[in-house]
Parts: sequence; C-alpha cells; structure tokens
Amino acid sequence: DLHQRILKLAGALLNGQVKPGTHVGVIEWDSHRYLEMYFAIAGMGAVMHCVNPGLAAEAVLYTINHAEDEILIFHQDFIPLVEKMRLSLPTVKRFILIKDDLSIPVPSWVNEEYEEWLVSAAPVLDLQDMDENSLATLSYTTGTTGKPKGVFFSQRQITLQTLSDSIALSALGSYGGINKHDIYMPLTPMYHGHAWGMPYVATLWGIKQVFPGKYNYQRILGLIQKEHITFSHCVPVILKMILDRPEINTVDLRDWKVIVGGSTLSESLASEARAKGIKVFGGYGLSETCPVLTIANLKPFMETWEDEKQLSWLTRPGFSLPLVYIKVVNEDGQEVKADLKETGEILVRTPWCTPAYYKENVLSDELWSDGWLHTGDVATVDAYGYIKIVDRLKDVIKSGGEWIVSLELEKLILQCDGVADAAVIGIPHEKWGERPLAIIKARPGYEDNLTHEIIKAHLKKYVEAGLLAAWALPDSCEFVKEIPLTGAGKHNKKLLREKYLFRA
Repeated sequence: DLHQRILKLAGALLNGQVKPGTHVGVIEWDSHRYLEMYFAIAGMGAVMHCVNPGLAAEAVLYTINHAEDEILIFHQDFIPLVEKMRLSLPTVKRFILIKDDLSIPVPSWVNEEYEEWLVSAAPVLDLQDMDENSLATLSYTTGTTGKPKGVFFSQRQITLQTLSDSIALSALGSYGGINKHDIYMPLTPMYHGHAWGMPYVATLWGIKQVFPGKYNYQRILGLIQKEHITFSHCVPVILKMILDRPEINTVDLRDWKVIVGGSTLSESLASEARAKGIKVFGGYGLSETCPVLTIANLKPFMETWEDEKQLSWLTRPGFSLPLVYIKVVNEDGQEVKADLKETGEILVRTPWCTPAYYKENVLSDELWSDGWLHTGDVATVDAYGYIKIVDRLKDVIKSGGEWIVSLELEKLILQCDGVADAAVIGIPHEKWGERPLAIIKARPGYEDNLTHEIIKAHLKKYVEAGLLAAWALPDSCEFVKEIPLTGAGKHNKKLLREKYLFRA
C-alpha cells in the first residue's frame, strides 16, 4: 500500500510539472504522508525541502524563498501561515493542502487537496533511475545565530547514512538495539534532519511505523501503550514532557528504547526515565551531518557495572558510526588527551556531511575549514574513547580568562529539588568580561519557594566537593514560567541573551 501511494504521488507530482531538480516544500506533522513524500519527491529526481514550522513566520518565509520552492504541500493547521505569506512567495506555482478534517473548506487559492490529488493521478510505473549524486533533500538550521542556513544531501549520502545507522543500531544488543520485530514511532519531527534518518532505517528493515501527528503527550503515551511502541528518539525536553504526564504511571514502558540527542542527556533525566523502565541512551549529530554521527554503546565488560556507573556512559554521545571520522582538537589543532579534562572542538568527516551551506559561500568556507567540518561543540574524551560534550563554543562563558561550561552548570542546577528546567547564559561584565546568569523554571508547587540563595546553597555543595569552581557560581537567577526553545527543542540562548542583556 505504501509503495502504491508513493507511485501515485510521483504521478501527481509529474502532472504538476515536477521535474528533476524541482524544489518541493513540505509543511507537515509526522505522518504516513510525510513518509510517502520522503520517497516520491526524491524518487522523481526532485528536491524535498523539509520546512520547519517551528521557526518564526518571517524565517519560514525566508527559507521557502531562499530554497526557491515551486510547489508547497502543507497541512491544514498551517492554512493561516501560508495564506499570510503566499503573496510573498514568487517562486511557488502550486499550493497543495493536506486535510485531516474533511469539513474544513479549501481556500480558493489552493490548487489541489492532497488525497484527491493522489486519487486523480495515474501511478508511475517505477521511480526514476538517476545519478546517485542527485540532490534529494534540503532543510534549514533553526537559526539561533543569524538567518537559518540551508543544508542539503544527495541520494548517495542518505543511502550511506541509512546503512551506517542500521549497522550501528543492530550492534547495540540489549542496551538499545533494534531488530525487525521492533515497532517504531519518531518523536523527533520528520522535518528535522529526516527524523534523524530513522524512518529510512525502519522502512529498509520493514519495521512497523506509527506516526503521532502533531505532538500531544497524553496521546503519545496512549499510542505507546496501544501500539506497543518499542523504539523512538527525541530531544531531552520531549522526554521530560512525557515523564511529567500524570498518565505515565498507567503505561508499561519497560520495552521502550529511546535515543536522546539534540542536547545533552543529563544523568538525572536518564535516571528518571530508567525508573519508569525506559532504556535511554545518548546520540549525537547536527543538521549539517544528516544528522547522526555517534550512538552510545556499552563495551561488553561495562555491562557488568552497576546501573549508576553504566548511566554515566550511556548518557554520553558514545562511539562514531561506521564511516564517521571524528576527533576533538584543542586551540593548537592537536587532539586532546583522553583524560576527560582537556577540552576541544569536535571536528568530523563523513561521506554524508552537507558539502556546504546552500548558497552561502563564506559560511561554507568557515564550516569546512582545513577540510574538516567544524561542529562548534566543545568536548572531552575519556580513556575508552567516549566523547563527552561539555558545551557549544558560542555558549561557553569566558569569565576573567577562565571558561565556565554552561551545560555543566545547568546539569548541576537541575539536581536541585524543585527545578524543572534551567538554562545558563553569559552576560557582559565590566570587570570579568562575562558572568553567568541562571534562568530557571520551577516544578509545579515550587514556584514561590525557589530563590537565588537556595540555588547558590545547592551549588556550593559541589564547590565543597571539588566538582565546581567557586567563581563559576551564577551571580544571580531569573525565575520564569517557561524557557524559550528553538524549533529543535533546545534552549534558545540567542533569545535569552537578547532578553537579559539589561542585567549586564
């Protein structure tokens, strides 16, 4: 059925004058239709632009125009967005509407309704045979600094990344591996890094796939129970929202394996998930790397360790996938010592990294300086070869000539009773250059109880234990109802720095 729908969608695209190289924009929630488009658009030699609806409206408009999309396929939830910007989309020739609610009227400017479009189309006999270096997908980073930047991948790159993912995941065994009997549900949006490439893996293996649509965490827990989901992936904030649902105690999660990436998986969150029976393990990648580079895995001798010690390794990004060459270098360009102390930037080469930023030559040269893709992530390496990310280069706080690792401070603050979420940023300081400011969200019932003095007293315990320098303590705290996130579910530190600049 999936194959036939893909062939019919390819036929509809052909009728819509889609040719090799045509850019087709897609604004859709996680669904079987998105999976069809993964294969039919690229299978026609066209380019699927995965539009990120989590961006600000102006940024969405910018990406569609920058990509020069000629067809825009969009879900009914985005009718107001598309209607508002359609007259400012000079390259878009056809608008295709996806409807879940048949009672919603089709706007007059829409050319086709998705299901009717498929019904009326004659299926192609087969997808095109094309050069493996043909461009397949285009997407844009979330733009935490400057305008969103386009990353693009060829048929060959996606195929190699899918095969490498499959090899790595099948090698994990009982500590997070997958097999043909798993049931998969993505919890990283399909518009973000091809949902980390996992729908391609699941389709290759013939694994049953369940798509949650627009994320509703009560419904997601219901799907996990009803469909017996065994494998997912998400960013930490999504996992936290699921764990905080009141229904969590009514669902058996002992068969659920979850890769957590996008930002650091804290040991406290991993411990909370494991207490519910969830097998969590870390992963690492970037939009620029298609995206998966590493997956946490335990060496055989580690499997005899106590849970707490295992957790320390499972929450790290882990080992590189096959065909990934990765290193951590200091400011002199030398690889750091494997001592978990010396820090450096992660550099990477793989056959599937984006070759450039789309139509951005200067930024592309910076990305690929010296023939390595510069991730901008600061990390250490341990004696077993595990990478541990400690911060982003742009998020490291430089105070009095010393580096304060914002992610480490956030991890420690999260272990304070009553803290639901925490982000630490550097704000300008006349004497020290920068000083840390903690932005904290309280758990329900703690809103009136948390103070800067309580946070400071909590952190002083780590100072006394020699785990934190006294000068790294935040000078002050801001307590907020919500911490703003990017479209990828990470703390939007650009927005936070702009908002709290007055504290300087």
